[in-house]
Amino acid sequence: MRNRLRIMFSMNRLHTAKRAQILGLLVEGTSLRATSRLADCSINTVTKLLVDMGAACSEYQDRTLRNLPSKRMQVDEIWAFVYAKERNLAVAKQAPDGAGDIWTWTAICADTKLVPSWLVGDRSGETAKRFICDLSGRLANRIQLTSDGHKVYLQAVEEGFGAAIDYAQLIKVYGQLFERQRRYSPPEIIGTERICCQGDPDPAYVSTSYVERQNLTMRMSIRRFTRLTNAFSKKVENHAHAVALHFMWYNFGRVHRTLRITPAMAAGVSDHVWSLEEVADLAK
Repeated sequence: MRNRLRIMFSMNRLHTAKRAQILGLLVEGTSLRATSRLADCSINTVTKLLVDMGAACSEYQDRTLRNLPSKRMQVDEIWAFVYAKERNLAVAKQAPDGAGDIWTWTAICADTKLVPSWLVGDRSGETAKRFICDLSGRLANRIQLTSDGHKVYLQAVEEGFGAAIDYAQLIKVYGQLFERQRRYSPPEIIGTERICCQGDPDPAYVSTSYVERQNLTMRMSIRRFTRLTNAFSKKVENHAHAVALHFMWYNFGRVHRTLRITPAMAAGVSDHVWSLEEVADLAK
């Protein structure tokens, strides 16, 4: 009880500069324990701040990222795991609810590089419908949408957009993966196929390059997405909070090298580059 009161008192005493310092470490891919050492604070303080900030960032973006002018969107999913990989759950001890493989569904605007919608869940058709329906509710215009060949997108796009969309899938054709190749080395891509699924998509813009690059940004910026480490998520809730914090900083605080402004500014939902202190104040 005494330790709990000390932690709560410590959180109340954190001033904006200290919270901004912690957030700055987290959004640059530093682990929770490394952050606690560098910021000279308790691991429980860092975790509590992550939870508070994740909830605040999710709520703010859900409210703000509406009626967006995007015209070309790309969607994809990125894999991670919580507590243990799916194949190891049978022998995992005291695995919590939500343990196992987990996917983060992301959508990115090809023009502004804004990520208006994401969803943490499994890779099922039901999750795909929730994700695509959320995306459709944030857009002001008819769009051209590109996804990979994951079959669940077909029904999800139909339910989320109806006929008011130009939708295509980019199917990648892979070569043979030999046993001598490293475990995490993907097979060589030997070709692609563009399939028109709905409407009249422009073949020149059928691409998933931007959303796949966003997947790399997530692996570099969110420590728990890094492969072959012990920094993986232990709770699905904290995994979702880390994703929400990442996208808050990516959308509003991080200047895109090509655009030279933030994605939120390019999309017209912000008029300045957010500082870490501004982000920290969302949880006040």
